[in-house]
Amino acid sequence: MNNRRQQKRCSAVIGDLMQFSTSKTRATAEAWGKKHHPYKPLAKEFRSGGFMYRQIAREANLAIYEQSWTSGLNRSVCYEVIRIRRRDGFAVGDRFVEPAEVYPNSEAWGVDGFTMQHKDSAFAKLRRGFRGSLFLSDKCLTDSA
Repeated sequence: MNNRRQQKRCSAVIGDLMQFSTSKTRATAEAWGKKHHPYKPLAKEFRSGGFMYRQIAREANLAIYEQSWTSGLNRSVCYEVIRIRRRDGFAVGDRFVEPAEVYPNSEAWGVDGFTMQHKDSAFAKLRRGFRGSLFLSDKCLTDSA
């Protein structure tokens, strides 16, 4: 009798299951839509304008890059706190440039990027985020954080 209740209960559960199609749709880039492309991540190390950049921290779309350069025997270091932006892919002639994360350009400096002289200041800026701040070096002129 106990076995009969289990059979009845199992058949009710099985009977309530929905029938799913056995053919699967393969995920493709077209299926993601325009705004959900996988973006090429920003390089963790790169050279630009005579400087060497190395990512030392990242939280979501904010990062700190150590900027270093060598002048003779002296090595100097600063820290750049940046908001990482994304750009969509685009065509150049018959070549397609993949969607990618991008480092702020010079026009975006002071909005999406800040240069700090001290590592502690850079990490403090990263923790605060970019809420309405305007920085010159390590001095904060206005900050609503």
